[in-house]
Amino acid sequence: MTIATKPETSKRVAQESKIITGIDYHVVHIIPGRIRFRVPLLAYEPNYAQRLQELLESDSRILQVRVNCSCSSIAIRYQLSSNNDKLMQAYLIRLLHEAKVSQHSTVNSQQIAEADDSGVKLPALATVLALLGLGFPIPRAMIAATVALAALPIAKRAYTSITQKQKLNIDCLDLIAIALTSSQGNLLTPALVITLHEIGDLIRDRTARVTKNHAADLLNSLGHYAWVEQPDGQKKHILATQVQPKDTVIVYPGEQIPVDGQILRGKALIDQQKLTGESMPVLRQVGQAVYASTLVREGEIYIQTERVGTATRAGASIELVQQAPVHDTRMGNYAATVADKAVLPALIFAGLVLATTRNPARAASILTLDFVTGIRVSLPTTFLAALHHATRHGVLIRSGRALEKLAQMDTLVFDKTGTLTKGDIEVVEIETVVGRMSPRRLLTLAAAAEQRLTHPAAAAVVNYAEKQGIKILPRQEFVYEIGLGVRAEIDGEQVIVGSDRFLRQCGIPLDCLYEPHLCNQADCPYHLNCRISAHNSLLYVGVNQEFQGVIYYTDPLRPESPAVIEKLQTEYGMEIHLLTGDNQQRAIAVAQELNLPLSQVHAEAFPEKKAEIIQKLHESGKTVAFTGDGLNDSIALAYADVAISFSGGSEVARETADVVLMDDNLTSFLEAIAIARQTQAVIKQNIGLAVFPNLAALGLATTIGLHPLAATVVHNGSAIAAGLNGLRPLMHQDPPRRGMQGCRDRGKE
Repeated sequence: MTIATKPETSKRVAQESKIITGIDYHVVHIIPGRIRFRVPLLAYEPNYAQRLQELLESDSRILQVRVNCSCSSIAIRYQLSSNNDKLMQAYLIRLLHEAKVSQHSTVNSQQIAEADDSGVKLPALATVLALLGLGFPIPRAMIAATVALAALPIAKRAYTSITQKQKLNIDCLDLIAIALTSSQGNLLTPALVITLHEIGDLIRDRTARVTKNHAADLLNSLGHYAWVEQPDGQKKHILATQVQPKDTVIVYPGEQIPVDGQILRGKALIDQQKLTGESMPVLRQVGQAVYASTLVREGEIYIQTERVGTATRAGASIELVQQAPVHDTRMGNYAATVADKAVLPALIFAGLVLATTRNPARAASILTLDFVTGIRVSLPTTFLAALHHATRHGVLIRSGRALEKLAQMDTLVFDKTGTLTKGDIEVVEIETVVGRMSPRRLLTLAAAAEQRLTHPAAAAVVNYAEKQGIKILPRQEFVYEIGLGVRAEIDGEQVIVGSDRFLRQCGIPLDCLYEPHLCNQADCPYHLNCRISAHNSLLYVGVNQEFQGVIYYTDPLRPESPAVIEKLQTEYGMEIHLLTGDNQQRAIAVAQELNLPLSQVHAEAFPEKKAEIIQKLHESGKTVAFTGDGLNDSIALAYADVAISFSGGSEVARETADVVLMDDNLTSFLEAIAIARQTQAVIKQNIGLAVFPNLAALGLATTIGLHPLAATVVHNGSAIAAGLNGLRPLMHQDPPRRGMQGCRDRGKE
């Protein structure tokens, strides 16, 4: 039965039509569980129709899809529940647009693949003609012309290098080798050489493009739209780019998560394969983090948005792949320099061999072989794969140079506040004078006095009271003195909270804290430990002109800090320094908690001094990494060999950093080191794969002779093997987590 569209439904559909640009459609009819659209694009774009049908049929909630292209019609039957009918209709409308976006991506990929294949077709034809010419009467002029056309791109690159850059390059050697073998009347060998060269370039380019294609998948997976819960409880369907931090985003089954954030309500089974490579879905519940581009398989979740767009982990991965300078490494520059310098010696050596042996084939073989092409081919691929692998696991490494330095570093300098510690003050203990006031009553009065003050210690007291379930009492008249404390009337009592100096100024005696015969005795009537007199991080509380007790507060260590520092020292052999602008006493306290040598603690360091310490460590021959998150750390970050910060750090620190920990968790840094060292090992393997086969082949070519075709196979084969080996980081679904998981577990304890 066909029914008319309800006015409110028509209005909503019209609003959706305004959002979805480029797709003209209207609703023919709607009944519960079934909807029919008229989409003109279906009639003249079969690829769009096919893609739309695939998208719909891949969704477990959709029961049936019927497409009639000639009528521009699509009918969809879906599972119906008590509360999802309107949401499902809006979701289907969104898919009309997503199928168009996906279609453009598919077409572009096909065009790239066709362009890649076209470079191989002509050399392959020349090879086939040369082979057939061995047994069939194919005109030799035709074969020679085809070989010449196939060699034309190499000749153009060689000509450009000579005329514009005024230097010989590898293409010059290849062109001379092809000319020498062709001059002997052997057209099969140059045809095969050109074909193998093109196949090598094709494999190299396609392997280097793997990460870019993955980034494009992530871009599509970020989600174009999001359901956002409004303050009045209504749900609004908006562009994902319009979502703001702190917004509550709702994600339903089968939908992509469009933001990074924490789950406020609900639980879901989430497929993270596009982001992390994990093949099995994971269960995520209230309080746990979820990330953009991942898919909700089952369940419904409400997410408090923390990051959107390029600030998300997936967005950072996309931005990295598009912008990362992977060639700026010492090894890469070295390989390029050697390649340029090796051309002329190879040319001279080949000339000597030709003059001595009178054998053009032997000279052509020498020109074909070199030691650095494999390195130059594999390095960008290896670095790009490693950078992307790191980003998938929460670490943004901005360049190949940073990755190289990360593998070499032997000294790690940490800022304290916000890096090793949480950066937020927390109350850790309340101690009262025996017989006067209970700790709960003291906290109640102190929190009431401190409410709505901007000092971090005041906020910590209020937060602690709220966590203890204490109702914050109203505050009557109050006086706040900056740097000292606050006086207020609370619940009919005069309350003073602040420093010991402030309480004395207000006429409250603190003699029990400083008389050893009272505090050091077991029968001390006040029962207050002497550590109060030496502890800076506390608030003194007086009520009605009588001292009542103290509130201890501190900036606690990150849960993962002790385990991470222990692993860096024991397993990685790092020299760890603590560098902070805080006072010596607090710096030493943190160092003792982390078992750091006091000789490696640098306190009361202003930004200039931090940079000076980094420079001194560097000048002593160490490769130094510095980790910090504040504006005052930016100078030290700039001077370090490797600068490390957090995504939640200051904007200047993030922009200065070479490595950004997207999870704001130090454990990710251990993963970054493991990935960097793994990459270093892969690069060494690639050097071996590129150098040793060519070296052996060069020895054969010089002594007993080596056919140019065999030399080409060795040369290109070793380069291809090195390039494929460089992709290994992308083949690891899980990062090296065994040791790191232990750190997380111990950190939770």
